[in-house]
Amino acid sequence: MTAPATTNNRYGAVLLIVGAAVFTADVSVLRFLSPDVPFAQIIFFRSLCQLIIVAVWIGVRRPALFGSSRWPRLVVRGLTSLVCWWLYYASFQALDLALASTLTFTTSLFVVAMAPLVLGERIGLLRALTTVAGFLGVVLASEVNGLTVEPGVLLGLGSAFVAAILIFQNRVLARSEHTATIMFWIGLVASAGTMPGAVSSWTALDLSDVLLLATAGSLATVGMLFTVEAYRYGEVSALATFPYSRILFALAIGYFVFAETASVRELLGAAVIVICSLVAGGARRSVGQV
Repeated sequence: MTAPATTNNRYGAVLLIVGAAVFTADVSVLRFLSPDVPFAQIIFFRSLCQLIIVAVWIGVRRPALFGSSRWPRLVVRGLTSLVCWWLYYASFQALDLALASTLTFTTSLFVVAMAPLVLGERIGLLRALTTVAGFLGVVLASEVNGLTVEPGVLLGLGSAFVAAILIFQNRVLARSEHTATIMFWIGLVASAGTMPGAVSSWTALDLSDVLLLATAGSLATVGMLFTVEAYRYGEVSALATFPYSRILFALAIGYFVFAETASVRELLGAAVIVICSLVAGGARRSVGQV
């Protein structure tokens, strides 16, 4: 058990932005992997790194956190993560990078739409409009000119929908469970769930690929830590726009690390995302909604 945290949307937003930066670093590291590494192995290493890191921390600091009377909910949370990850990577295999990336940000739309029904949060008109506008900024920055209904699109939307469910699960579980407990069970369930696929498609890895996978898995663990903590303090509808900041970090890393020059549309879309994030954060303080 852990004491319920006082709602602090500003602090939650900061944690979520830091988490977005770490997740961007995670994806950037994976770009240096050999193209022969199957994504099943990537998911397995990510899950295993999280399991090992959190298990060591719990074992040294607070062994009681391994268990929970609400373990069935934690298993469901781990299974939901597994489904989300598989849909996510499958969509990136089926679609081009720009379209697949854009679809991941529809998670915020699902969150805003579901928040009143799931948690009874009042989102307010301003927050709803800025969330939609933020999504349009993502579309603009990603330079998507059209959308056709194809299996890959359905996979991407499915991943975004499941990711929205994960956000609500984080919010509910964080009221009673320690962050380390939540992350341990996610790592445990996801590692067990991805092991069959990883073994069946196993590819011999060079030392450099192993180190890259370990680094990416560690970064992903830290990013998830910040994300889970963010929803412990912030309301899901109030934080819905801030994951868009991830595309800003992607633009920066693309330019400085991979020599990718941002287009005018990317820069305009980034500006829209920043403005919407600021307005959405201010809506809670000035109007007092939610």
